[in-house]
Amino acid sequence: MTPYEPAYQALDREAEELSAAVMAACRLFVAISARALASTADSLTLPQLRALVVLDTCGPVKLVALAAALGVNPSTALRMVGRLEGLGLADRRTNPGNRREVALSPTPAGHELVTRVLAHRRAEIRGLVQRLPTEDRAALVSALHALTTAAGETGVGPYDTARAVHGIADTPLDPARPGPAATDGGRAGPHG
Repeated sequence: MTPYEPAYQALDREAEELSAAVMAACRLFVAISARALASTADSLTLPQLRALVVLDTCGPVKLVALAAALGVNPSTALRMVGRLEGLGLADRRTNPGNRREVALSPTPAGHELVTRVLAHRRAEIRGLVQRLPTEDRAALVSALHALTTAAGETGVGPYDTARAVHGIADTPLDPARPGPAATDGGRAGPHG
């Protein structure tokens, strides 16, 4: 046994414990999302909801930007958008500045659905968090910020921050108005 082996074993145990805790939290949040979705829109899947949330947060966006934000290929994103369109929740419009481009955005019904689902989910999470002791809440906020930062995920931020993080370089329906990512020299990618 090397002198470093006990430290590596302890680190492995800590990583396993953290991984198990994060996986349990993921299952909890997926269940909360599924309950929120089921209470408001039983015909939508969680991946379709996720696409609709991206459109609502970052829209209007091009198909390629939506696919990148979702981590799927463009054909999968196109099928999702087709389903959302069929439900009257998403809309495709030709970019007036480039007729070959299509901009995707939520319809008013899509926006309202996202608002209802997220409000339901937020209320359930708020109830869970309120049951935690104050010191655990502070530690949880810090830990979750660190985890999302390490993953390169979008944190809590305003509309323009979400657009910049997802690398959406222009506003497809208003080519005269560049998005925030256009001013960063193209550095912002789909995940930060």
